[in-house]
Amino acid sequence: MKTTLPFQVAKNEQFFDKLSDYIGDVFYDLLPEKGFELRDEQIFMAFQLEQAFKNKKTIFAEAGVGTGKTLVYLLYAICYARYMRKPAIIACADETLIEQLVKPNGDIEKLEKALGLKIDARLAKARDQYVCVSKLESIVTTTDDEDINRVHEQIPSFVYQHTQSLERFTRFGDRKEYPWLSNEKWAEIAWDPLQQCSTCDLRHRCGQTLNRDFYKKSADLIICSQDFYMEHVWTKESRKREGQLPLLPEASCLIFDEGHLLEFAAQKGLTYRFHSQTLTKVLTGYMQQNVREESLLLIEEILLIHDQWFDELQQSAIHHEGSIRAYVPRSNEMLQLAAKMNGYVEQLLDQLVFDSELFTIDDYHVKMIEEYLEFLSYGLSILLKEDHGIFWLEQSEYERTFVIMPRLVESILKEEVFQANIPIVFSSATLSRNKDFSFIAQSLGIENYESFAVDSPFDYDEKMKIEVKKACIEETKWQEMKQALLDNKGQSLILFASKEEMNLFKAWASKESWPFALLYEGEKEISVTVEQFQTEKETVLCSYHLWEGLDIPGESLSQVLMSSLPFPPKDPVFDAKRNHTSNPFSEVDLPYMLLRLRQGVGRLIRTGTDSGTIQMWLTDKEHHDLWPIIEEVLPTKVKSQL
Repeated sequence: MKTTLPFQVAKNEQFFDKLSDYIGDVFYDLLPEKGFELRDEQIFMAFQLEQAFKNKKTIFAEAGVGTGKTLVYLLYAICYARYMRKPAIIACADETLIEQLVKPNGDIEKLEKALGLKIDARLAKARDQYVCVSKLESIVTTTDDEDINRVHEQIPSFVYQHTQSLERFTRFGDRKEYPWLSNEKWAEIAWDPLQQCSTCDLRHRCGQTLNRDFYKKSADLIICSQDFYMEHVWTKESRKREGQLPLLPEASCLIFDEGHLLEFAAQKGLTYRFHSQTLTKVLTGYMQQNVREESLLLIEEILLIHDQWFDELQQSAIHHEGSIRAYVPRSNEMLQLAAKMNGYVEQLLDQLVFDSELFTIDDYHVKMIEEYLEFLSYGLSILLKEDHGIFWLEQSEYERTFVIMPRLVESILKEEVFQANIPIVFSSATLSRNKDFSFIAQSLGIENYESFAVDSPFDYDEKMKIEVKKACIEETKWQEMKQALLDNKGQSLILFASKEEMNLFKAWASKESWPFALLYEGEKEISVTVEQFQTEKETVLCSYHLWEGLDIPGESLSQVLMSSLPFPPKDPVFDAKRNHTSNPFSEVDLPYMLLRLRQGVGRLIRTGTDSGTIQMWLTDKEHHDLWPIIEEVLPTKVKSQL
């Protein structure tokens, strides 16, 4: 799409001078004329961002709910992208939230209508957000599941007809196109890392490929999750070596929405994920080539040790509620198997050089096998070094995955992200600790930055009522929550500390009668669930994931129920953080909980006309030990306590 600046810049004029004039006109005149409220906090933020863009700086922009921070960074990102002729990348907290910016009557649509702009905003979703036709084809031959067969019926015919031209291909396969599928069913047909896309016959007609080609051509904005952006950073060089384009194009600027979450997204993006089936697939393909006997013997040894290693991982894994990550003890047997396997892998890499010189394997397959073996060897080397990595086991009905994550990511981020000479904006209501941004800057490897903080303009004392309930036996708590929902006629968001807690409530609620619908995260594609909650006023949305980012103004959301305090789970990632502090509770668990609690409270009041109630359930011990600390972060005084 061809786009132009929304203002004129003559040859003898400076872009940033004209941009400053335009931004002033927008916030002082154009938006108020369209019914937008003139906010001092928004104007202050606008001119702070101008300096960051002008000087290509990194800036932490902490702005409370209702300051209109999204409109500000959108305007700068769009204008700067058009000036630089490169798209701006906006990385949101996660995949569940990237639809929020482009939803009907969302901030992008509001800007388009108010300013007469046509904004080219395209979503770059993670690879597991697209259907894998190859997986789907194998499943439909053995299943009677109507939901999955319905997806198969909607696959375009050109996927299977190899005579059609590229011009007739249309995008398909997005998770959002199949909202009737639960997350569990979607996982059966979605792309996963076990798929050998590079050798798939359908790769050029794949929905993932077509969508990627589409979003890369955006003129203004590419919106993705922080996880996907970090995957792009991590895979950029390896994809180039394999003759592939990076997942994302070069950006004019970066916006990290809910930027306080980037460290964890970076850790996730930089993980080494070893699926129990992948090595077998790679090496089995290698064995089918004309390779020497020495190589075949090495492969057999590696596969034998690999199976023993995964069996040891599975037998020793310790599972904890609230986390899919099972703790794996750093036992001598596990480490010995890993070291032995790594030694054989390094030998096989040497043998691969000789095999390739015999010209019995084509260069493409040599490169693919070599890439994976180097990936495996480097990941194992991190595992074998004391205190260099965090590791755990994930298990499903179909697969076992061992994950290794670097403990510290600041050096990688410093080199791969923050050395770029482009404007980088961190936006969130919760970036600092009492207006001090040094903690987040150090954790991300950022040495030079600008920062500012503005509070929310809302009168929370008038708009918000907070009640604290005693969390006694589970049955009683569920009954109290039901009564609160009935009294409010639905129109409520229930936030749970974990998926397991939500499922316990769901099982209990299924036996009760309700005069309105209860919507649960995971039953359908998330943006469809959120849209239903927003449009059908007397409904209830139950979630363990939407403590942050959810934006539902108006009558649809006038009550937020917090079933438990959102402490982090006991899992290897948080245990690693705990193990490197002198006081794990006060330095890891409590700050995480308080930040998430502040975000959850922020879901209630989204505009100046919103009002409602927050109800939270605390145990006696939590109330006794933590109440003064919790009370400090709440935006208004509690009206009712246990």
